Amino acid sequence: MTPLPAAVLWDMDGTIVDTEPYWMQSQEALVSRFGGSWTHEDAMTLVGSGLDRTARLLQEHGVDMAADAIIDHLTREVMDHISVSVPWRPGARELLSSLRESEVPCALVTMSFGVMAEHVRSFIPFDAFDVVVSGDSVENSKPHPEAYLEAARLLGVSIEECVAFEDSVPGVTSAASSGAVTIGVPHMLPLENSPASVLWPTLEGRTVDDVSAALAAHRRSGAIHPTTGSRHP
Repeated sequence: MTPLPAAVLWDMDGTIVDTEPYWMQSQEALVSRFGGSWTHEDAMTLVGSGLDRTARLLQEHGVDMAADAIIDHLTREVMDHISVSVPWRPGARELLSSLRESEVPCALVTMSFGVMAEHVRSFIPFDAFDVVVSGDSVENSKPHPEAYLEAARLLGVSIEECVAFEDSVPGVTSAASSGAVTIGVPHMLPLENSPASVLWPTLEGRTVDDVSAALAAHRRSGAIHPTTGSRHP
């Protein structure tokens, strides 16, 4: 039997919930309120980034608000949208439920703030996560590996025995550079040139066995840890 991962680490926006359109709508409305122009291309540069970067870019586009105020405004608007309709990504809740039934520890690792993470978590009809690492609980946003390393630390597991799910290049880079086996699930942007261990077009129909098999395949490949330079066992 293929061993289970020590833990599975989940990105949120774009991986569990398709909230990027909500963020983009709120960004555009806020820039417009201050007489600026905000394009789809502008919004796409922020996919997977931390909210601190979002606030800086909106300020550069004319939003005359403090960074904290921008982040709070966007977060509240997106939470309001979610309260009306939760845009689940295909297969995410089903796979998360199966992992929990198999007693695999799970962490939510998101650059959204904790209040937003808990809001999304409240709509999942089971105890989905053992720990939550959010954008306001770390010093460095993705693509820095801090958030994933912190999740493994809180769970008390080796990061190299973990599997991470990500949908963006900054997220994949964060997870992969931490040492986690990283499954990229492309959504709004391609991941072909990212450091993902493997790409899955969707989580729909995926099982716990598939996750374990991805970890086993990575071990067999003898992949080099991107930070330490040592080979994965």
